[in-house]
Amino acid sequence: MFESVSHPAGPKWIWLVTCGFIGLVLVFGVLWISRVTRMPLKSFRGPLPALTPAQSELAQRLAGHVKVLSENIGERNARKPESFHAVKEYAREELHRGGYEVSEYPYSLDGQKVSNLQAILAGTESATVIVGAHYDSVAGTVGADDNATGVAAVLELARMMQGGKTQKTIRFVLFVNEEPPFFQTDAMGSLVYARQLARDHVTVSSMISLEMLGYYSDSPSSQKYPSGIGLFYPERGDFIGFVGKSDSPELLRSAIRRFRETTSFPSEGIAAPTEWPGIGWSDHWSFWREHYPAIMITDTAIFRNPHYHTPNDTADTLDFDRMARVVGGIQQVVQSLASEP
Repeated sequence: MFESVSHPAGPKWIWLVTCGFIGLVLVFGVLWISRVTRMPLKSFRGPLPALTPAQSELAQRLAGHVKVLSENIGERNARKPESFHAVKEYAREELHRGGYEVSEYPYSLDGQKVSNLQAILAGTESATVIVGAHYDSVAGTVGADDNATGVAAVLELARMMQGGKTQKTIRFVLFVNEEPPFFQTDAMGSLVYARQLARDHVTVSSMISLEMLGYYSDSPSSQKYPSGIGLFYPERGDFIGFVGKSDSPELLRSAIRRFRETTSFPSEGIAAPTEWPGIGWSDHWSFWREHYPAIMITDTAIFRNPHYHTPNDTADTLDFDRMARVVGGIQQVVQSLASEP
């Protein structure tokens, strides 16, 4: 009698415990994903308002910069030293025209001098907000989206913010050698720069890496994601992405809050582990290495743009009207970060 009762009870007990364990794993998984993906306020939805005259002018200026970098100068990397010289001269001229002094931070790479460029908008405090983008392109490409758009945004943000008063100092920086074979190595320009800041004991309150800002699509399924998180985000690549790391999400949430408060444009954010694909794929990674708070703002690169790291990454594939809306929103974010105590 006892035997006939105990046999079915054993498997049933194991089955119940297994189901309970799976349920707990699912609950904790959903809660964790919610923490990774949940951002303050709501993303803008609906038809975009008409461009203002200022936004239309900004779109034309951004397009002009991207075309000079990708069409007039073209491929920009260490195997074409003359291209680096041309970018530096162009950026220096544009920043000088905006009233900035430009500092060059050179270092040696295989006997060749390469340089990061910096322009400073002095605040009332020495604490610093850094707005940066890399100016090199991957070998064999003219790099319109990657990353002439980031360079164009840095140049225009510097121009638009000149003459303004902020509490914190803003450094506008153009980095060399982000692309392979230097990516996430000691020769990466932003890592060289971040390490110098650390040696000089510079207080960096926030760093914003501008990485590919110009490609958008309204087509269904035009947006891809790393495995496992697509259910939590839109399927159309019509938004700008804010990317930070999960163990220090405060800067990310502050930035996307300000963007959503001020800007009528779709935005999504993620605070994820740095090991996830795409999370550390730009110059913000270098600042994380030196324990500085940093985020990336991006059109999501390989997860959306089919021309990523190909010869087809050209200016005619980009949407400068939408990019102008985004850059205007980034200006609000930088202004806010530079004005915080």
